[in-house]
Amino acid sequence: MPDVSPLLLLAAIFLCIAYCSASVGLGGGSCYTALLAISGTAPLVIPLVSLILNLVVTSAGSYQFIRHRHASWKLITPFLLTSMPMAYLGGSLQLPKTLFYGILFTSLVVVVVRIFCYQKTSLNWDLKGWRRIMISLVTGALLGFIAGVVGIGGGIYLVPFIIIFGLGTEKQAAASGSIFIWLNSITGLVARVQHHTISIEKYLPLVIAVAAGGMLGAWLGATSLKPQVMQKILGTIIIIALCLLIQKF
Repeated sequence: MPDVSPLLLLAAIFLCIAYCSASVGLGGGSCYTALLAISGTAPLVIPLVSLILNLVVTSAGSYQFIRHRHASWKLITPFLLTSMPMAYLGGSLQLPKTLFYGILFTSLVVVVVRIFCYQKTSLNWDLKGWRRIMISLVTGALLGFIAGVVGIGGGIYLVPFIIIFGLGTEKQAAASGSIFIWLNSITGLVARVQHHTISIEKYLPLVIAVAAGGMLGAWLGATSLKPQVMQKILGTIIIIALCLLIQKF
């Protein structure tokens, strides 16, 4: 457990991450994971803390996006049907550190390349009917498993996926990501607490910080932020996470 001063500094950074993440329908789990690892937090504790922080941030995000009618249950339900059981399965596994960070790093690189190297917002695949349902079910299972394995909510993959394949608008993607993270974080957390528990009181400054940042960021994301700005914020968050994760190899 870090000293009080480093923990408060970490809380200030987490507040900013939660603010930016919530504005694009994310929880910030990838950044929390990287920063906790660098701060010296025990590897078994990192996924538990990250999932709890994800829950706090996306609770506010889910509420704001649903309140402003950006959530499309027709869009998100197929992803949830397969992601939740796979998130539980992934959360039950204990991977070697190198493989853990390798999976996370590779996934984030793919997302960054899409955001900053391609001008088009989506692909013209015109997915409809059973094809749309099948790709949602398969993708939900894959993303849920990855989310469970690395201890994050999975929305960091789902949001750009929805945009890339034109399954919904930027606002709907952000809303779906927030709900997806919230439910899969619960599932992954349930799987992990069966094997390991922590004293969350020690991390209350982090919880309070992400709650404050998440509420403000979610409100801005659901109301005034433009889609282009949301995309750039998403890309910037991921680049920060990548820079931090490089130090783990």
